[in-house]
Amino acid sequence: MAPASPAPSTPTAAEILSARYRSRLPASLEELDGPEHGTVTLPLHVVWSGLRTYDLDRPRSRMSLYRTVLAEGQRDDLVAYLNTDLLTSQWPVLRTLISRNVRDVWENAFLTLRPATTSAA
Repeated sequence: MAPASPAPSTPTAAEILSARYRSRLPASLEELDGPEHGTVTLPLHVVWSGLRTYDLDRPRSRMSLYRTVLAEGQRDDLVAYLNTDLLTSQWPVLRTLISRNVRDVWENAFLTLRPATTSAA
């Protein structure tokens, strides 16, 4: 009797989420062409309840918009609502406020977002 081959493994929820976030990524950070100032109202497919309008000139409001778009936005939303300079400047704090799946996908895709590591001498 031949040995049974192992059953194909079922992906975990984290693997499924990570794949979903990876599929939404822009090709480069430079594609992020969202506004730097002013008020932004997100569409219902990104934020379906609660606050939909954000003031980019207020740091907490801007951070909330970025958290929402990173978690719920599709590729076109990422490009339309996120700005390269704003994302990179607030990433050190933003990375602590988003899910591990989102953070890992973005930092693996865009090495400039990875935190600088210090080596012990």
